[in-house]
Amino acid sequence: MQSEDRHAHWQDVYSKKAENEVSWFQENPAPSIELIMQVGATRASPIIDIGGGASRLVDDLIDKGFEDVTVLDVSEAALQVARSRLGDRAAKVDWIVTDITTWEPSRTYEIWHDRAAFHFLTGENDRAAYVKRLKQALKAGGHAIIATFALDGPERCSGLPVVRYDAEGLGRILGPAFQLTDRRQHRHATPWGAEQSFQFSVFRRTDTP
Repeated sequence: MQSEDRHAHWQDVYSKKAENEVSWFQENPAPSIELIMQVGATRASPIIDIGGGASRLVDDLIDKGFEDVTVLDVSEAALQVARSRLGDRAAKVDWIVTDITTWEPSRTYEIWHDRAAFHFLTGENDRAAYVKRLKQALKAGGHAIIATFALDGPERCSGLPVVRYDAEGLGRILGPAFQLTDRRQHRHATPWGAEQSFQFSVFRRTDTP
């Protein structure tokens, strides 16, 4: 899928559906928060949420006192949902509207979080572009927390095909610069009660950018 097609698709989704009308909605992003804390995040740690959209992770991070939070998404409509929900607190967040495969990072982060964005990149070139941005934006010693559909998870989402992963398969794509430090299976309940199998994988960057 081309970048402009991704933009059009996700603009359409978030323009037509409320945040709790999509399958990936989480009232409480507990698995992500647990792993962010586990890797040693402090309030000053720079954190970026890739494909964060309207996710409530940003709310929790601000509530917990994190001072350097960035949310990146291809859809401005999705980010506007989060901004509106946060109200005045939205000013504490750096909002970036762009496609992850074409983004040019202007700074680095200690924690890279991605729940359910990477698995939509079904083309090898798009995955390579994602890894290139990950290497540009994540500090040496930093952590990437990436959640995808697990091998027994759905084959499609939001009308699009996805690629399912286990931790080892994801690690092969990221390459030797990233050491797997943790993995978690998670059964996500959609707003209408269906279950989806996710795999959360945590990688530490071990090379020097």
